[in-house]
Amino acid sequence: CRLCFNLMILKEEKVVLKEKEEEDQYFITGEKSFSQEKETTSYFTCLRFGKSFNQQGNPKDHIRIHTGKKTFTCEQCGKSFNQKGNFNKHMRVHTGEKPYTCPQCGHSFAQKAHLTVHMRLHTGENLYTCPQCGKSYAQQGNLKVHIRIHTGEDPYTCPQCGKSFSQHAYLKIHMRIHNGERPFSCQLCGKSFTRKIGLKRHLTIHNGDKPYTCPQCGKSFCQHGNLTVHMRIHNGEKRPYTCQQCGNSFIRKGDLKNHMSVHTGEKPYTCPQCGRGFTRKQTLNAHIRIHTGEKLYTCLQCGKSFTVRGNLEVHMRIHTGEKPYTCQQCGESFIKNETLKVHMRVHTGEKPYTCKLCGKSLVKKATLERHMRIHTGEKPYTCKLCVNSFIRKSDFENHMRIHTGEKPYTCPQCGRSFTRKQTLKAHIRIHTGEKPYTCQQCGKSFTHQGNFKGHMRIHSVEKSLTCQQCGKSFRRKISLNNHIRFHSIEGIYVISVEGVSQKGSTVRIV
Repeated sequence: CRLCFNLMILKEEKVVLKEKEEEDQYFITGEKSFSQEKETTSYFTCLRFGKSFNQQGNPKDHIRIHTGKKTFTCEQCGKSFNQKGNFNKHMRVHTGEKPYTCPQCGHSFAQKAHLTVHMRLHTGENLYTCPQCGKSYAQQGNLKVHIRIHTGEDPYTCPQCGKSFSQHAYLKIHMRIHNGERPFSCQLCGKSFTRKIGLKRHLTIHNGDKPYTCPQCGKSFCQHGNLTVHMRIHNGEKRPYTCQQCGNSFIRKGDLKNHMSVHTGEKPYTCPQCGRGFTRKQTLNAHIRIHTGEKLYTCLQCGKSFTVRGNLEVHMRIHTGEKPYTCQQCGESFIKNETLKVHMRVHTGEKPYTCKLCGKSLVKKATLERHMRIHTGEKPYTCKLCVNSFIRKSDFENHMRIHTGEKPYTCPQCGRSFTRKQTLKAHIRIHTGEKPYTCQQCGKSFTHQGNFKGHMRIHSVEKSLTCQQCGKSFRRKISLNNHIRFHSIEGIYVISVEGVSQKGSTVRIV
């Protein structure tokens, strides 16, 4: 009916009037003259911020900033926008459209502003400078994040453990610890990572790529951070991270963090299988491989695999012949620093490991552990062919060569082969004439250490080797062995005393 029609017209006029009132609330109209173009343009000026729009511009889009009205809604995800331009930019997230391309490297972007920021990488332009330390950035957002280093602000807090972060991206990555999410997987071995950079570093294990090379010594690294730390050795830079409790300094912040557990005794990383605690997560990961038997690091030359990357690096020195650790006193070189430390005890006479049962002191902890088996009688290495048991693994391996006939150690001069490396070393002295064991009392020299020890008993009154049957003592083991044979043959001979003894009974020779 006509009445309803008039009411509808009146309602539409009321809406238009309301929009006009909103527009008048925020804008004033006027004219601007442009002398160069010799024309007059109508304009609208925002009363709140003073922003002006020409006649072609739409002030209604700007009004929505103040009113909070969002008229443009994405049908795919439901997100709303107050401006059509922002809505159009958002739609590129769903369509994948990237209309803005860098003319230098071909990288494409969904927004023109992102391309503008990207171009600063090529030009080196850093518009945003930190007022405190002078460091410059291409993006204002990066400067804001950097400022938090000075202010100590960590606005993003984990709702589960309360840990705070300076960037939302860091919180997002941290949350994967709680939810177990590992979105980045290795296509070669299937191992997953929480961060993309973690996967990138892992891939260097498979391809052996070390793209970061030291310009001074030529040493290469898988990670740029490791090269940065290495460079401090050459430039003499002081270790920037110092422990406030003991004064020890460290090149890396992570090393200081791990060191602090020495004072606190904290071991936050626990093995789920055996319950052993560790100060570092990397050490725990390496330890777990003992249980799983996983060996990620394989030597490309001989195929031997290792659970820890460092062990592979040390192993590679066997092939390269590199011995970076040299004794300053005798010039002997070693593959590992630990081996050099043990060697130095030869010169210092230090024997830090003492047996609690007999008081004997030893140079190495492993030697003490083997020595304890003498007291306990433990022989953990048993031959399955003849049931002989051994205290040391090396003795067991040498024994097995009796069954296999293997003689892996060959003299380069005469071609004679030996089952043990030590025997080859002693044999080579026959060719060289070397006699490294010299008596300090009479000056006599010996090729073998055993002969030297036997000789030293001549000077000493000690007769440490005693026969268990008759109590007679000897200085040399060979003399004791010969003596024991005399006891063993006593009951062998059957002699007749005034004929044959009854039932052929044995008569001992006195």
